[in-house]
Amino acid sequence: MTQKVAVAVLHGIGKQTSTFADKTSLEINNRCRDTCGDDIVIRSVYWSPIMQQEEDKLWQRLLEGGLMDFVKLRRFLIDFLADALAYQPSPSDRSAYDGIHRVFAETLRDLAQEAGDTAPLCVVAHSLGSVIASNYIYDLQADARKKIISDPVREAMGDTPLERGETLTLLYTLGSPIALWSLRYTDFGRPIQVPSPLLQQHYPGLEGEWVNYYDADDVVGFPLKSLNDAYSEQVTSDRQVNVGNIFGSWNPLSHLAYWSDRDVLDPIAEKLIQVWQAVNP
Repeated sequence: MTQKVAVAVLHGIGKQTSTFADKTSLEINNRCRDTCGDDIVIRSVYWSPIMQQEEDKLWQRLLEGGLMDFVKLRRFLIDFLADALAYQPSPSDRSAYDGIHRVFAETLRDLAQEAGDTAPLCVVAHSLGSVIASNYIYDLQADARKKIISDPVREAMGDTPLERGETLTLLYTLGSPIALWSLRYTDFGRPIQVPSPLLQQHYPGLEGEWVNYYDADDVVGFPLKSLNDAYSEQVTSDRQVNVGNIFGSWNPLSHLAYWSDRDVLDPIAEKLIQVWQAVNP
């Protein structure tokens, strides 16, 4: 029996459907299938419903408040910016933060069941999803030293190496605003460790990477290696790509086009194949 590889995919800001990752998953699997068969197991971290109900309620109350110009633009801002604002925990309320991280924990539990308790883990995260992935992995890595994960999230977690983040091998951030979040910390903070510092206990010699994809026209995505020495060490490369069609590749609409771009999907699939081959000699 071969060792499978687990892939968790996180969407970004804005309204999403539960099928947001279907096309991307199909594209990745099609690229890998001739070599890996069905051993690339992809599951989506669909966190949007945690936010959407409250955002819809907020919008309805705002509409009742009085006349507003630029209604479509205002709705756009509610859908996009409110996710980022509401996600951050406050001293009195961390329900959104914990609710989203619980969805992440449940997805990793499903991956452990489908791909195996010690399956190498790849995370592909877009936009705000990259911040969520970074925060959740940071919490996992810090929790190994000091218990910081809340009870609601811990209840959704199993105790497998994959679910504890020990097998994290690959991280791909797409159009990531992590650089903006770094303003909250002294000298722009400390990044997560990729691959996991415990990966070698499970797969000696297995090499990982953190590739940060950004389009120069995407005003949400930024390079990361230049933030500080720690990011320079952990991020394998900032890879500038030109994503999108003729209508969006030259402007901020490029932020929405990473999922279908060959310059993003081809190298991700190639690395997944390399990892699969390494753990199935």
